[in-house]
Amino acid sequence: MKKYTSLGELLIDYRKINKISQADFAANINVDTRTVLRWEKNVTLVKPDKEDILVHETLLPHQLIRNLNTINPIPTFYDFSIRKYSLTQRTNIFPEASWFKSQMDIATKRVRTIDYDKDIDYIIKQMQFHKTVSKNIANVIRESIKLLPELNLIIEDDSGHYSGHSLMFSIKQSTYEKLKDRKMSDSELNVDDLVNYKTQNKPIFFGFDATADCNDNIFYITNQLLRFVRDIPNQSYLFCSIPLRYDSFEMNKQAGLKIIWEGDKGKNIFGLEIAPRFQEGNFKDFLSD
Repeated sequence: MKKYTSLGELLIDYRKINKISQADFAANINVDTRTVLRWEKNVTLVKPDKEDILVHETLLPHQLIRNLNTINPIPTFYDFSIRKYSLTQRTNIFPEASWFKSQMDIATKRVRTIDYDKDIDYIIKQMQFHKTVSKNIANVIRESIKLLPELNLIIEDDSGHYSGHSLMFSIKQSTYEKLKDRKMSDSELNVDDLVNYKTQNKPIFFGFDATADCNDNIFYITNQLLRFVRDIPNQSYLFCSIPLRYDSFEMNKQAGLKIIWEGDKGKNIFGLEIAPRFQEGNFKDFLSD
């Protein structure tokens, strides 16, 4: 992660990484090019009414921009390749799975079930950085919210801004087998692949996507899942996922999921390092240790 001590430095890197000129960036957020120039030179701060627009245009964490958009900036680390921030170098590293389990019952009111009409557009925008987003996926999310509201979640910061999400689907046995055998990709999922887990002898939960803008928020999202599977009556469930990011893969591995197959490693068009792997298992042993 790179340490940023000014908003101007962050905006310059954002434009370079996304190959956007000052003029185009200014047009996107409806300001004069000279205004962007002043921001980047740290001559003026971003006004409150433009701060939210800046967050929505760049999809940068609101807390990151708030930390830097002040007379006395709070130095903050940020990595564009994994889209996460931290306040100290020590918290840059993704924590071990045991950290989640040891504090599993700590929750926050900042986590809530996804409100489809309110949240879907922003979730889709966030997913574009690391997922192949199909036309069907919005409908799949809508239906999954109804079937599994406990695990289709948004986490907000203290100001009510998006900080991450969790998308977990209860899928059919036949769908699981296709994903496992690489006969379909997760971008091909549709509503017919979903099922009410409460009607299944062995529920299968597919972790479609879980992300957050810092490790603290990942903690709350992850622990919501761990508490859910700990408390469901049927402990013969199966959990599977195709994580692209290394931190998600490592968390699953430490929690006992087995690797079934591994795809090619590389970087996507946004520079995000990805390495798809199919993992599956049950968290029962991990949670009982």
